[in-house]
Amino acid sequence: MSNFAKVRPIGYRKGRAACGENPKQRYPIYAIKGGAPTLLEQRDEVARLLADENFNGDVDELLQRADQITAQIDQANARASRLRALQGSVPPGDPQPQGGGGQDQRQQPGMQPDADGNPHPLSVAEAFVRSRALETFRERGFRGESGAVEFRAAPSGTVTTGTQPQQNTRVPGIIPQNPDLPLLVANLLDRQTSDGTTLEYMRDTSGPVSSWNNAAVVAEGADKPKSGPFTFDLISTSLKTVAHWVPITRQAADDNSQLMGYINGRLTYGLELKLDREILTGNGTTQMQGILTTSGIGTYQPPSGNTDAKLITVRKAKTQGELAMYPPDAIVMNPVDWQDIELDTDANGQFRVITTVTDSGAPMRIWGLTVVTSVAMASGTALLGGFRMGATLWERQGITILMTDSHAELFTANTLVVLAERRANVAVHTPQAFVKVTFAALP
Repeated sequence: MSNFAKVRPIGYRKGRAACGENPKQRYPIYAIKGGAPTLLEQRDEVARLLADENFNGDVDELLQRADQITAQIDQANARASRLRALQGSVPPGDPQPQGGGGQDQRQQPGMQPDADGNPHPLSVAEAFVRSRALETFRERGFRGESGAVEFRAAPSGTVTTGTQPQQNTRVPGIIPQNPDLPLLVANLLDRQTSDGTTLEYMRDTSGPVSSWNNAAVVAEGADKPKSGPFTFDLISTSLKTVAHWVPITRQAADDNSQLMGYINGRLTYGLELKLDREILTGNGTTQMQGILTTSGIGTYQPPSGNTDAKLITVRKAKTQGELAMYPPDAIVMNPVDWQDIELDTDANGQFRVITTVTDSGAPMRIWGLTVVTSVAMASGTALLGGFRMGATLWERQGITILMTDSHAELFTANTLVVLAERRANVAVHTPQAFVKVTFAALP
């Protein structure tokens, strides 16, 4: 017999029903008081009654009880969260808490809790230094088989057996997402995960709207015009591997802070910088598909003899993107070109672009566009466009970190190798969403 049979039933109507003589009411609701049933047991019982299509008790009372249990569970969760935050906090100058999880949280990299007492998401470096593989490798004195741990920034793809070949990833369509504030060129794009090593997608080559849009006002009874033709190319490519490694001494590898510095400061940054270059200028064969090397993107350059300032050139290029019916949302340019725009002055020496000079972290924007500066973009040119509408970054895996002592003569030099790699490629499915801008030479 369940705990609910031991408490007073409620929900019967007055009269004979109050004595339990209502033969139609087969599913009474029980008032749960005292503490015999737990909150989870109460939740499960009320949920069962809510899901029962044959329940003919007092529905309003059942709903009220569901609300009460929900509030009690939320309150219990809030108390537990505040308790974790309180136990993990240490005022400045106070000694570290002894024993328990508090001391470990303050000593291990990446273990500091957030405001609610929950550990923050691990970075690539934090995941590596806290991995069991690295711990085992250190216990062996960095000798023997290589130590390796994988941290994926994107979810892993489908794993198949040798008898079941991997399937190509066929992109069914263009899936726009809400834009966010990017820090890198890669963050401007829609980002998805690939399940295989081959990527197939449709590239729209229909041209500007004026070439296929035949919509018109039609008289009653008259034939309606047909729009088109629409043309698409099936693009088949492979995911490309970007990788590099650095040597590191055994002493440095045994220090979590130094090891994380190598992974975050050298390896991860190097991969991100190379990924930006590939997104912009990859040749599409031995490299990733770059947007600037994709046929069909728009171009804008001031007419011969025109010496428009870069600020004005960007505005006119934006208009060209809008006329193509793909409103731009961002522009990528070399830091030198952005410097010229910010320092542009009129005849009175007044800056044309109003910026907060004292706040280096202020968002960079011009003509309503998010500005991303990157040395991956050649000076004198820029890429403007609706990045999420025009291209998708497909990733087979996130960043993978590997360590070994079995490389060339490094074993005898007491040196290890730390390697980082990732696999990805860019699908430029709507070239018309982009405009390559070429600035006029300064007088």
